[in-house]
Amino acid sequence: MKKAIVSAVVASSLVACTSVETAVVSGNEISVPGAEPIAVIQGTALGLTAIFHVIDLVQSDLDTVVNKLLVAEAKAMGGNKVHLLTAGTTPRHGIFALTGLIIGFPVSGAVGVAVK
Repeated sequence: MKKAIVSAVVASSLVACTSVETAVVSGNEISVPGAEPIAVIQGTALGLTAIFHVIDLVQSDLDTVVNKLLVAEAKAMGGNKVHLLTAGTTPRHGIFALTGLIIGFPVSGAVGVAVK
């Protein structure tokens, strides 16, 4: 029984932790040049790395939050494109590699406006 519990905990810890929040807006409230805004979308992904961020156990990068979270949510809401407002991720090279000595938790996030 203990092996089953430990296996379940390990398996659940290796699942990507992502979050997408949306707020529906109208064209009167938000101005996007040359497009009609539908919603504001915020995506966040929490990753898991090992040994100075060299080994990705759970991926968290800009590709994940922009393409898999923001763009996918915008298309699900009926939008054609995303007007990207901001995007950022935890640096993994240089002096920042020291933050992931044995286990690291890189965070990536992006905010955009879904437009038609």
